[in-house]
Amino acid sequence: MNHVELSACLAEVSALRYTPAGLPALDLWLEHESELEESGQKRQVKANVRSIALGQVAERLVPQKRGSLWRFTGFVASPRNSKSLVFHIQDFQPIA
Repeated sequence: MNHVELSACLAEVSALRYTPAGLPALDLWLEHESELEESGQKRQVKANVRSIALGQVAERLVPQKRGSLWRFTGFVASPRNSKSLVFHIQDFQPIA
C-alpha cells in the first residue's frame, strides 16, 4: 500500500504549469513538524517535502496562502531516473 497522510504548511509554491497533455501541474514544497514516539523516546520531526499536485487539486492549491496549514493525502513516487521521492498530492483539507 502506498498512502501518505501529512499535516504540513505550504512553504514554496511554483507558478501553475501545464503538462504536455494539457493537465495543470503545480510543484511545491511542504514543511512538516511533529513530535512522535520512537523506541520509547520522544522525537522531533522536521521535514521539507518535495511535492506535486495535478489537475483540479493543483488549481485548488494555487490561491492558498504560503504558510497556511493543511492535511494532505496522496502517495510517493520517484521521478524518472531519480532515487528521490516526490509526494503526489491527491487531496487536501484545512486543519481546524
